[in-house]
Amino acid sequence: MLKDANPGSFAGIYIVCGYTDMRYGIDSLAAIIEQRYKMNLFIPNTLFLFCGHSASKIKGLLWEGDGYLLLYKRIESGRFSWPRTSSDLRDLTPEQFRWLMMGFSIDPIIQTINPVRSA
Repeated sequence: MLKDANPGSFAGIYIVCGYTDMRYGIDSLAAIIEQRYKMNLFIPNTLFLFCGHSASKIKGLLWEGDGYLLLYKRIESGRFSWPRTSSDLRDLTPEQFRWLMMGFSIDPIIQTINPVRSA
């Protein structure tokens, strides 16, 4: 479902960088967003994604206006390319969401630079 989801149908897509305990349920994941990041969870069709240590499983928390939907995805071969260097909450573009669902990194390897002067 997540792989085929239209990222344009979400009001926002956020990932919690670093590691999240995959034993957590709806209430614990919601508390992370509210307490650690001081973010409003009650925006319809806003998706929050969490990843554990193995990076083969992710959970998604989605407020649908009348309740939460908890999504769980486990891939059988490979891993998600998840940002581990910080504990930030990052906003994803639809393109980055597609990259993540295909197993690619959400951060481009080649960075755009603005030279100050020529050689």
